[in-house]
Amino acid sequence: MTSPARAHVDDVISFVESSPTSYHAAAELARRLEEEGFERLDETADWSGTASVEGRRYVVRDGAVIAWVTPETIGPRAGFRIVGSHTDSPSFKLKPHATVTNLGWQQVGMEVYGGGLLNSWLDRDLGLAGRLVTLDGETHLVRTGPILRISQLAPHLDRTVNQDLTLDRQRHLMPILSVGRPDLDVEDLLCEEAGIDRSRLGFHDILAYPTERPAVIGPAGEFLASSRMDNLSSVHSSIAAMVDVEVGEDIAVMACFDHEEVGSSTRSGACGPFLEDVLVRIADGLGRRGDAYRAMIARSVCISSDAGHGVHPNYPEKFDPSNQPLLNQGPLLKINANQRYATDGVGGALWERVCRAAHVPTQAFVSNNSVPCGSTIGPLTATRLGMLTVDVGLPLMSMHSTRELAGVADLNYLACALGAFWAGA
Repeated sequence: MTSPARAHVDDVISFVESSPTSYHAAAELARRLEEEGFERLDETADWSGTASVEGRRYVVRDGAVIAWVTPETIGPRAGFRIVGSHTDSPSFKLKPHATVTNLGWQQVGMEVYGGGLLNSWLDRDLGLAGRLVTLDGETHLVRTGPILRISQLAPHLDRTVNQDLTLDRQRHLMPILSVGRPDLDVEDLLCEEAGIDRSRLGFHDILAYPTERPAVIGPAGEFLASSRMDNLSSVHSSIAAMVDVEVGEDIAVMACFDHEEVGSSTRSGACGPFLEDVLVRIADGLGRRGDAYRAMIARSVCISSDAGHGVHPNYPEKFDPSNQPLLNQGPLLKINANQRYATDGVGGALWERVCRAAHVPTQAFVSNNSVPCGSTIGPLTATRLGMLTVDVGLPLMSMHSTRELAGVADLNYLACALGAFWAGA
């Protein structure tokens, strides 16, 4: 592995380790943006006037972040060039009054978040992370080390386990916290970790995360094994390109949404008003109101960047026989006739142009007709805003596992392509 490629993947690892939840990812994005001279705007403040929205700005809403860079001169034909991704990943979310004692064991009640590969959570060392909200409305990020485990039943006690593993989400996926400590309470532990008095706790958004470090593996160090590659791989590529962005005539926008894994229908998700609110306020600050704003949207384009599937050699029947993307052969152009992905001919040609400008290979992904297709924020953004949208992303193995596999070269390829897009390719 070359030194630049190694430096890039090391930064991916650092980003993933700093982002066990969407709230931590938003905080890490904010930290990186601040280091590069971006100024944070308050959603509740007045953004009127060009000086408020020009230059390098960003805004945070819960676990979502939108950042933008304006050209030095904003011409009459300027639009928005948007890269959308999402900060959340499948997990387990802490329930209220979560700690229970069962047969002498202390366990933690958790609700399945998203469509994870549930068996991959078994026998993993798990931590808890997220935000605690005190009664006065203050938010405190918190993160523990490995304190939980969802233990699998030994095959001696279930002789069919290797033929037919069936997991009841309520009974079989309840993590163990401790044993013989009936007075132990997980919310007390979290408050102690955050340095706040338990009596001040109002509520929380806490999720489980695998504590095993990401690792570069393979005989030539060609793969990255990690949790949360879907979709921190796209978020990292976006921030890596954004901090070094060279804008063309359009306004470069990075939109990192939350809650994609549960449908995006939240105030910080792609179905919500966050992006539209920010675009309207930017345009208004630049004096582009009413029809002028709508013309900007008509000139705009969004790249929806979300992880996709690399062809699996053990399950070839699940993939299209003619389009079989491999890791380290470039990011995917994601296509679906039923518009589960938003790519069309115009968007596909734009992506090809972007990749050629960045000297980056690209591959097509289209589903086998017998296998249902997932979806992304792409169709949601296209529907809400009415702008040209194209779906892309890195090919992964074991998507939605606690140990997904990405290609090291693809991580840098995607960042380079997004940079070329923002530069105006």
